[in-house]
Amino acid sequence: MPYVTNQGVQIYYEVVGDGPSLVLMHGGLSNLKAWYETAYLKTLKNGYQLVLIDIRGHGASDKPHDSKAYEMNLLVGDITAVLDDLNVDKAHYFGYSLSGRLGFGVAKYAPKRFRSFIIGGAHPYLLDQNELEADLKLFRKGTDALIAAMEEASGTKMTPERRASLTAIDLDAVIALFSASHWRTSLEDALPNMTMPCLIFVGGADPLRTGAKKCTESMPNSRFISLPNAGHFGVISQSQVLLPEITGFLASQPRE
Repeated sequence: MPYVTNQGVQIYYEVVGDGPSLVLMHGGLSNLKAWYETAYLKTLKNGYQLVLIDIRGHGASDKPHDSKAYEMNLLVGDITAVLDDLNVDKAHYFGYSLSGRLGFGVAKYAPKRFRSFIIGGAHPYLLDQNELEADLKLFRKGTDALIAAMEEASGTKMTPERRASLTAIDLDAVIALFSASHWRTSLEDALPNMTMPCLIFVGGADPLRTGAKKCTESMPNSRFISLPNAGHFGVISQSQVLLPEITGFLASQPRE
């Protein structure tokens, strides 16, 4: 099994496809296996070497319970350690929600390692702290309460597979992750580094939309997409809309 160690923490990753390297980062409360169920992987693997990484605290990667283990520079270091292990000098980046926010951290700490960024459902500015504390409070109630809240928010029952995936999550690790200091600061100092091509997408009904649109004003080589009526968690499921935009964006980049 492919693991790499970054400052004592083991990070699990998988590689699919062949071509220029494209890092795929999953969202929170998930893992890299989720990509296999999507049209994104099935489509993009035909032209790219997809590098799927379990964010520390998730999947098969180590799950520290200390919030200091989840500082942004360490999360970014996990990604660059995987690229080093694969002898990849530069890659494209694709992340959504949690890993969309992480994308701005990557641009802050390791901009020279990435050719382009595809970031969804995220912005680099200070987040709503009341909402963050509400999420942490929910996580502390345990898996059953989390599943019930997610089903209520979506209005649908989870599949047995998704329920099993959530039940297996180490919530103490998730709490540590979302207690890290970078959630309480702005990452907008990453924006001057983002001169490479950037594709930013967000749901029209996502509260993060305003910040996502604003940050593109500081990116000289960016494209912004807003999907009408889509919420934060609904937009990534609209692969039939997003994939043509993503494949077109990537096709416009040099295949070095």
